[in-house]
Amino acid sequence: MIRGLPTRPIDPAILAMDEHDRVRLARLVLTLRSRGVFDPAILSAIEQCPRKIFAAAEDRVRAFDDRPLAIECGQTATAPSAIGRILQHLKIGPDQRVLDIGTGSGFAAAVMARIARQVFTVERYRGLVDLALGRFMALRLANLEAAFGDGLEGWSDQAPFDRIHVAGSAPRIPDALLGQLAPEGILVMPVGEPGTVQQLQRVVRRRDGFHAEVLGAVRFVPLVPGRALVM
Repeated sequence: MIRGLPTRPIDPAILAMDEHDRVRLARLVLTLRSRGVFDPAILSAIEQCPRKIFAAAEDRVRAFDDRPLAIECGQTATAPSAIGRILQHLKIGPDQRVLDIGTGSGFAAAVMARIARQVFTVERYRGLVDLALGRFMALRLANLEAAFGDGLEGWSDQAPFDRIHVAGSAPRIPDALLGQLAPEGILVMPVGEPGTVQQLQRVVRRRDGFHAEVLGAVRFVPLVPGRALVM
């Protein structure tokens, strides 16, 4: 696990929100409400993390649409409504420590950092971590740490976590992540084989063990096991 990587400065012009941006952001929030995202803390956090900051240059014009976006390192950013619904299932509170697996653009981690006490996010592509750190610094998210490593192993020296958000699928929930979940903690993750419809599962750690429930059908890119990649 490597943390504290050098960042790529964010162009101040990207942070600026003109009237057109504000209208598109308001429209996105209305769209999220229509698609099942009702939690006011989540909607407020999304408003405070303009998605255009997290988009590749060629996709900033589409950043306020509720759709997946292609991002750097050949990866894909999840649509805001999917992120919002998953965060509702996690029930993140202001006193909680959250582990985010699969940083991607950094958007989901930033949204969670507006709600939780502290967020730790892990990504296997060094280039994505570097970009995300620059975005987090631009938004002054001092309660958010990012690391370059294998997300399937979690972040053991910061465990346990009250909540674990996994932004990729696997055939089963890794034992390492279950072991890093605090008592009464919640983990939400897509479970299934690559290329198939997966089950979004929520696991709660009770005194008598782990209790899982299926929340619905989803399609996520798979988490790739093995060493982190310098890209």
